[in-house]
This record gives sequence, structure tokens and C-alpha cells, in this order.
Amino acid sequence: MGSFSIWHWLIVLVIVMLVFGTKKLRNVGQDLGGAVKGFKDGMKEANADKPAEGAQPTQQVGGQTIDVEVKEKTRS
Repeated sequence: MGSFSIWHWLIVLVIVMLVFGTKKLRNVGQDLGGAVKGFKDGMKEANADKPAEGAQPTQQVGGQTIDVEVKEKTRS
């Protein structure tokens, strides 16, 4: 009773195929696969653009530190 057998899953698959049709399910699978591939490519590009952790930045930005106190919080 705790888990479903293979027969339960086969019956569910047949019902889903009858409701949606094989062409619609194939299109959904292709769309999902394309989305996963795009996500993986995006992650590879993001990792390639990021410099190595031990590397120093090529451009150093100098500036001043301003010490302030907030007296009242305003909503914008």
C-alpha cells in the first residue's frame, strides 16, 4: 500500500496519453529539454565570465569612505 507498483504507473501513463495525446507530450518534452539545455549553457557562460578566485582585478577603484548616521527612515 505504501508505494505504487509498475502497473499503477503504466495505467497513469496510458490515461495521460489518452488525455493529452502523444504529439502534445512530445512537444512538452522537447520544450523542457530545450529549457534545461539553455540553463546549462547559461551556467557555463556565467562560470567562464567569472574570474578565478585568487586572481587580482585588473582595474582598482579608489575612493573615500563616508561615515554617516541614519536619523530617520523614509519610505520612497
